[in-house]
Amino acid sequence: MASAAWSRHNVETADDRVVKRFAAQNAGRAAREWQALTLLSAHAPGLGPEPHEADLTADEPVIVMSRLPGVPLRGTAMDAAQLRAFAAAVTRLHAAVPAEAVRETPTRSGRPAELVKLLGTWAVDVLPKTGGRIREALDAGLTWLPGARLGPDAFGSVAEVFGPGDGNLANYLWDGAVVRIVDFEESGRSDRAFELAEITEHVGGWVDTEHSLDVPAFLAHFTLSDAETARLGECRRLLALVWLFMLAMDGGEHPRNPPGTADCQAERLMHLLC
Repeated sequence: MASAAWSRHNVETADDRVVKRFAAQNAGRAAREWQALTLLSAHAPGLGPEPHEADLTADEPVIVMSRLPGVPLRGTAMDAAQLRAFAAAVTRLHAAVPAEAVRETPTRSGRPAELVKLLGTWAVDVLPKTGGRIREALDAGLTWLPGARLGPDAFGSVAEVFGPGDGNLANYLWDGAVVRIVDFEESGRSDRAFELAEITEHVGGWVDTEHSLDVPAFLAHFTLSDAETARLGECRRLLALVWLFMLAMDGGEHPRNPPGTADCQAERLMHLLC
């Protein structure tokens, strides 16, 4: 679960390739990205960038990949064709990597158990500094959290899939016919409900445009099991709470998001909790 404003790498682009350089402390993210590119090249060619070469042991790891055509979906008013292509790309990604390969893939970063621990740490610092509707929503979320059913099999068995780990619509590129996917630094073994929640609850789906992602229309493209449907609801609440904490911390002289973003997120969380 990454915020696009929190850069962890430098990117150089040319006509046909992208060179991504990672800081030394982000070598794990470079390894995740390279693993994702090689998996998709083998099992879903064309869905993501083609991997060219990598040096993951360098002081600043580097990955060279192909450059994909298209414009980001973030900030656009998706019509029916774009929404259909977006859902098709997500579906293909989840289905492409065989189950045996998924089992051998490290778990993606930012899984529910990890996020729950993080929320406990954030609450100590953030709660005393907030008030009003934001504090009310944070308190409501933290009251819900101990009883949340966030284990992967809490509602029954759910299949594991390979997930990109970041729901930012800026990572989905529309070329006029199909959608392709970039940025796999957080990727790894996951499940479909959690990955869909990553997309529906990412602040990039609504914060910088009057045209928010049509969540019901997007989710209507997926046929979920009863267990996945129930898990999706819990994961959406968790991720909405995580985003509210992050936005409540987004202050200072140079905030990353427009004024009022945290207040809007508080309303989104309260709606999901109700």
